[in-house]
Amino acid sequence: MTNTWRRLLTIVTLFLTEFTITLVLGIAGVVGFLALSREVFDQDAATFDAAAFRWTRQVLGPRQQWVEAVTFLASRNFITGAAFLLINWFLLVRRHRWNSLLVPVVALGSITLNLVLKQFYQRPRPLLPLVSASGLSFPSGHAMISASFYGLLIYLIYINVRNKGWRWLSMAGLVLLVALIGLTRVYLRVHYATDVLAGFTAGLVWLLVAIPLLKQVETRVRRPVKMKAQSTGKQSE
Repeated sequence: MTNTWRRLLTIVTLFLTEFTITLVLGIAGVVGFLALSREVFDQDAATFDAAAFRWTRQVLGPRQQWVEAVTFLASRNFITGAAFLLINWFLLVRRHRWNSLLVPVVALGSITLNLVLKQFYQRPRPLLPLVSASGLSFPSGHAMISASFYGLLIYLIYINVRNKGWRWLSMAGLVLLVALIGLTRVYLRVHYATDVLAGFTAGLVWLLVAIPLLKQVETRVRRPVKMKAQSTGKQSE
């Protein structure tokens, strides 16, 4: 077998492997999301949501000011601003155009997708919220956006940070932040626990679909450019 065919076989195998993993994870996430959504108006879900309201109150105690600060870190205004800064950092500092494309696709795409899902399910918010909240409830926008955006940060840290200590510490901190954001939404009674779980699921599914697809696009675009550069170099010799 020639080197060309071996290289082609490797590329095809890698593509099929990534596609299969993405497909399996995507199907599992969507199935979990749809199964959870079917239970939204069921009595079991109502019991679970009521228990979650009581549990978060017991865990966090009286109203804390830091709760609203944490939940703000997944608001649309904050995520949009953070995404804009991250895009400029990749464009101007790291000179990584594909990562600068990945950020808006994941961050702004998750915001748009969440609005579409809310309109589809039309679930009202809980009664007697502790802070003002408008719009529909299912799935939680804060949970979905935090899972996709901070999940993207975890991915970028994993592939870019070489120091293992800082890498795992940063990743663990972001996982904790996402969990706290979901917890605060239930604590503030602006979302049911099922809203939050559905938001986490939808956000992760979006992340698992967007990253591999954009990586494939990057590979397909860069390959002809690289081959053209090599051909030009040989001609100049």
